[in-house]
Amino acid sequence: MSKIKIAAVQMPTVSNKMENVRKVREYLEKLKDQNLDFVVLPEMFCCPYKTENFPAYAEEEGGEVWKQLSEYAKHYGIYLVGGSIPEKDAKGRVYNTTYVFDRQGKQIGKHRKAHLFDIDVTGGQYFRESDTLTAGDSDTVFDTAFGKMGVIICFDIRFPEMVRMTVNDGAKVIFVPAAFNMTDR
Repeated sequence: MSKIKIAAVQMPTVSNKMENVRKVREYLEKLKDQNLDFVVLPEMFCCPYKTENFPAYAEEEGGEVWKQLSEYAKHYGIYLVGGSIPEKDAKGRVYNTTYVFDRQGKQIGKHRKAHLFDIDVTGGQYFRESDTLTAGDSDTVFDTAFGKMGVIICFDIRFPEMVRMTVNDGAKVIFVPAAFNMTDR
């Protein structure tokens, strides 16, 4: 495998979904002269990370956010690992989904977070992704000019079986868009 140049974007989110998507373009503009191969966005980059937001911000594959990410990948000539967004399927189920686009803007990968983060710490944090999200059920590997790559989302990394399946399916690199909650004590 030849050398790969990768950038990971970290960004705050605001309540306006498309404002977040426009902010991605600002980051890509700042990075455009670095001759990047891959850019990785954060988990749920287009909405504040609250379970009640996921259904409200969800869109079907091919929706507004998807179209912009595809356009950005093509315009900047990069592989774009689109962090994740709330995806709604035809039955109305909502997933935490990463789309991956090639340098021409074609979708080459899609991963639905398989391990949802549910936590209830006495006197601490309570958060249940499963209140509004449906778990995915597979690993994700996609082909690039650099070989096979994989993608998992955040809490998936805590489960070695998921990573092992991704490697067994040929991934040489695994991208992990993630967002972590903090508790003040």
